[in-house]
Amino acid sequence: MKIYNTPVILQDGKPVVCDKSLKESGYRKTLAYQIMSAHDDKSDERQMHIRFDSLTSHDITYVSIILSAKASGMEEFPVPYVLTNCHNSLCAVGGTINEDDHRFALSAAKKYGGIYVPANYAVIHSYNREMMSGCGRMILGSDSHTRYGALGTMGVGEGGGELVKQLLKQTYDITYPDVVLVHVHGKVINGVGPHDVALDLIGSVYENGFVKNAVLEFVGEGIHELSQDFRNGIDVMTTETTCFSSIWETDDKTKEYYKIHGREDAYRELKVEDGAYYDRYIDLDLSKVECMIALPMHPSYAIAINELKKDPYKYLNEADERLGKQGQNKNNMKLVSKIDENGDIRVDQAIIAGCSGGVYENICAASQILKGKHIGSGQFRLSVYPDSMPISLELMKKGVVSDLIEAGAVYREAFCGPCFGAGDVPADKELSIRHTTRNFPNREGSKPTEGQCAMVCLMDARSIAATAGNHGVLTAASDLDMEYDLKPSGFDRKIYERRVFNAYGKADHSVELVFGPNIKDWPAIPELSEDLLIRIVSHIDDPVTTTDELIPSGETSSFRSNPLRLAEFTLSRRDPDYVGLAKETKDLNEKKDDLEIVRDLKEKGLLSDDFLIVSAIYANKPGDGSAREQAASCQRVLGGGANFAKEYATKRYRSNCINWGILPFLTKDKESLKKDNYVLVRNIRKAIEEDNAIEAYLVSDELKKIELSLGQLNEEERQILLNGCLMNYYKKKGAEL
Repeated sequence: MKIYNTPVILQDGKPVVCDKSLKESGYRKTLAYQIMSAHDDKSDERQMHIRFDSLTSHDITYVSIILSAKASGMEEFPVPYVLTNCHNSLCAVGGTINEDDHRFALSAAKKYGGIYVPANYAVIHSYNREMMSGCGRMILGSDSHTRYGALGTMGVGEGGGELVKQLLKQTYDITYPDVVLVHVHGKVINGVGPHDVALDLIGSVYENGFVKNAVLEFVGEGIHELSQDFRNGIDVMTTETTCFSSIWETDDKTKEYYKIHGREDAYRELKVEDGAYYDRYIDLDLSKVECMIALPMHPSYAIAINELKKDPYKYLNEADERLGKQGQNKNNMKLVSKIDENGDIRVDQAIIAGCSGGVYENICAASQILKGKHIGSGQFRLSVYPDSMPISLELMKKGVVSDLIEAGAVYREAFCGPCFGAGDVPADKELSIRHTTRNFPNREGSKPTEGQCAMVCLMDARSIAATAGNHGVLTAASDLDMEYDLKPSGFDRKIYERRVFNAYGKADHSVELVFGPNIKDWPAIPELSEDLLIRIVSHIDDPVTTTDELIPSGETSSFRSNPLRLAEFTLSRRDPDYVGLAKETKDLNEKKDDLEIVRDLKEKGLLSDDFLIVSAIYANKPGDGSAREQAASCQRVLGGGANFAKEYATKRYRSNCINWGILPFLTKDKESLKKDNYVLVRNIRKAIEEDNAIEAYLVSDELKKIELSLGQLNEEERQILLNGCLMNYYKKKGAEL
């Protein structure tokens, strides 16, 4: 994998270095531009205003989205909206609340004209690949791994606020992004799978921000050597590069995929025109990709398995040191302890699951590796989750499931839980290898505040199966001498036709929404005041802060439909003091004029009567990972009004902050923003309204002026921040109409 920070144009299918003067004539020839332009309302030359073909959410996000849209005046879903039940279907925590939310979703699908996929029938992205994708289409999902580019569909993962806008017939507004060419050539070696290619790609571009908020456009003869499942498996992981979206050239294999799924009309050939201009490019030689492993705790910590095995003490010691510096190893778990007396690395658990791991070919390859073998009777265990019920049926018909069970694997339902800590949580100090999307801190479900710590490494299903066949000794699938028979699967549409409730275009307003006891409306959110007194209640100095740390996944998601209950878990695994301090800060507003700091500022003429005291977090680079809006909304309902950062890891997290009325401040002055310090921001409403410089001070014995900015804001974002949140904005807009 090589990256080149230089513009190129495509000529005869090959990248040719050029200068930026060719951009004006060439950028419109990219697939990305052609698809985005077809969805743009053409109302503004400076920005694209996009309407998506369909929307999708799962059962961590759809309740809050629907209730927000309802409160803002929505009467029916204007486009197909798929509600899947794949994140909270096997969780044992929370009593009836999982099924209560599923019942709510079915009632919403009836009332507003939606598509309801029953629990355990499909993981969100598999259903959308199978039933909603189409060449040239665009899909917006409230999940970060909304990626269907290998099927010719631009998928965008965003926070729920952006879906609310679409449900209200508003647009998704974005400046046309950079487009990065991924030139694919060569052929993968035996045993290498899609996760290996994806991890190699992520390791090459994540840390340097090479593709941040850009579109990845996959072009080249190497694509035609890959099956459609293989392409889908690479594509879904492009989220971990921090790119905005992805798109691939399509061919007869894509056409065959649509034919198998009974949707031939969804196919058309997508091929890049000669002269297409790209801002940068990546050279992806498939023949050079080895079997990979991503060490804890990020997919970008990727290394070839056999390179790791050459000197395991070196690489695992380095990983342990990195974890220590990041403060992620609370109970002193040591990866080097997994090296046995023979110098082999032994793992305790293996998982193949979800939108990346649970696809047909991955599970077939794993079963073929394990056929005639067994995983042993020790601590090591293996669980396999298919990505949809139709695929599960095909695996059963072909004997794949029986081969896995005979080898000692546990075969499960279609469920996303292992990917975020809601299923197959390892024991304390265990090492799990997983073909899932992420290995972020504590995402496997452990609780460091209670002395628990486990670690996850990401690997492809093939190498996981090779390791399982070796009773837990880390093994690369490329070391095996075997041939694979991975013919495309069949697909029985009747599985969905009999159980999926599809009422798109048939809204029934007489239907009443069915509320469970845990489903609560949003509390009142105040408008932005003229001045702000901001208390820093958490200062996080890690290089990157993930949304999993801001609001942990796993059992906490049981309360996703209850804003105040869920907010109790904010930063609980990273800064347990946060919730108490945020509440304390919010309560200061009840007696704010009696506070010494307020009296002092007013005596100096620095604070108007129109002010609020709000809490804030400082983090170097917050927001990597999940699209879940709760990473921002939980802060907001606890009285949060701002974030301070050097930069924001993803556009979607910054958008979440804005949609919830949290000012996304940028600063280079982190030393002034220590925990429990106060920042005074004066005339912030006027600064936002008129795009003025922000007047801000660190409040100490002497006021110290600090430099803050909000980055680029469009007119709608300004109004949302002024109104206090997206819901307030639409309520006010509706009242004015």
